Amino acid sequence: MALLRHTKADMPEREALTINPAKTCQPIGAMYAALGIRGCLPHSHGSQGCCSYHRSTLTRHYKEPVMASTSSFTEGSAVFGGQSNLLQAIETIFTTYDPEIIAVHTTCLSETIGDDLVQIIGKAREEGKIPKGKRVIHANTPSYVGSHVTGFSNMVRGMVKCLSEPSDIRLRRINLIPGWVEPADMRELKRILDIMKIDATVFPDTSGILDTPQTGKFEMFPEGGVSVEQLVKTGTNCHTLALGPTASDLGRKELELKCGIPGETIELPIGLAATDAFIETLRKIGMVEIPKTIEEERGRLVDVMSDMHQYFYQKRVALWGDPDQLVSLTGFLCDLDMKPVYIVTDTPDPGFEERIAKVMNGRVSGAKVRQGQCADMFLLHKWIKEEPVDLIIGNTYGKYIARDENVPFVRYGFPILDRIGHSYFPSVGYTGGLRLLEKILDAILDNKDRTSLEESFELVM
Repeated sequence: MALLRHTKADMPEREALTINPAKTCQPIGAMYAALGIRGCLPHSHGSQGCCSYHRSTLTRHYKEPVMASTSSFTEGSAVFGGQSNLLQAIETIFTTYDPEIIAVHTTCLSETIGDDLVQIIGKAREEGKIPKGKRVIHANTPSYVGSHVTGFSNMVRGMVKCLSEPSDIRLRRINLIPGWVEPADMRELKRILDIMKIDATVFPDTSGILDTPQTGKFEMFPEGGVSVEQLVKTGTNCHTLALGPTASDLGRKELELKCGIPGETIELPIGLAATDAFIETLRKIGMVEIPKTIEEERGRLVDVMSDMHQYFYQKRVALWGDPDQLVSLTGFLCDLDMKPVYIVTDTPDPGFEERIAKVMNGRVSGAKVRQGQCADMFLLHKWIKEEPVDLIIGNTYGKYIARDENVPFVRYGFPILDRIGHSYFPSVGYTGGLRLLEKILDAILDNKDRTSLEESFELVM
């Protein structure tokens, strides 16, 4: 970590150099999305080291064994191409591990060489290396552009391109693309759909795969996730609702283009206003009434927001992470009368600043917002040093800034490597909003207890 206590704070503006990026590379997002298909083995078409890094990061974040295979490029593959490696891998995987489906994603090495996945997979099918009833899908995910969110988005689009089948039939069932969220969030979204009695295909769906219970028995392919059959039938559903433009919009557009399914994209339902918009959209799509259970959950969230308002009011916050999460989280902080003053994402998203401005709605003046190249944690740390904040929110890598600046820290996003809970407790919906409030409030009050003078150290808040 390049920390500012070791570097001059008055560095000139950078145009190309990124330091401590607030992202990781495309293939890890593609791997995460592929894990949301039941019976799927993600396959990294590149060197063994790439696959090992992506697996280990996901394993450390979820504290679950992450299964994936690799084409294991050698020097020869790097020069002459990886076709033979992938053909052999497909045959070996189906023979040895017997998955329902293989999801192939590229790496920077195979992309630089120019391997044609469509041609290679077609050749594997012609040569009988793909057994009858089995599937191989693919996505191009070069590591040197975009981020893990881009890779997730590309693999979701790959699911639609390779599996969804157009149909004249329209079922009273919707497609819900949840975006890059945790297994707990996908489980919570399905609970809300169930309460509202809306039939839906949620894809990808990592619940029941990356949050499995301990049974004492290893299962290579857990029972959770969306099935291949359900993905094939997404072309018969009547509507698509995509959550988060950066991660989910490509999948929605591909469904509309390929299968003619109408749809819309809204922000992730994190916090009060974004969840309100989600529930209202579901009400209109499903033509249903909002159940009392949902209204009560909203009321509990509003109650805590009101009761604890004095601790949130005007607190300055710095955030980093993925665009979709940051937009909704920024809106939530503004609803709490907090001041998100520094917001950065390394994920390229030309509309990011506009989306942030929309959810802020003029409630925070002078906020610094940056996306894409050089929008990194080094820049964020520089801003914090110039004008301190009361709270920082982001992934585990922020612990260095929190320690250096002695500022409360809420872990949120990807990856979280030094804590648990993110994969088991949702942050979406009204229930997830309550958990976020608890985490923010605990961080603020723990710091208050730690730094209070003796005469103002109180038992009751």
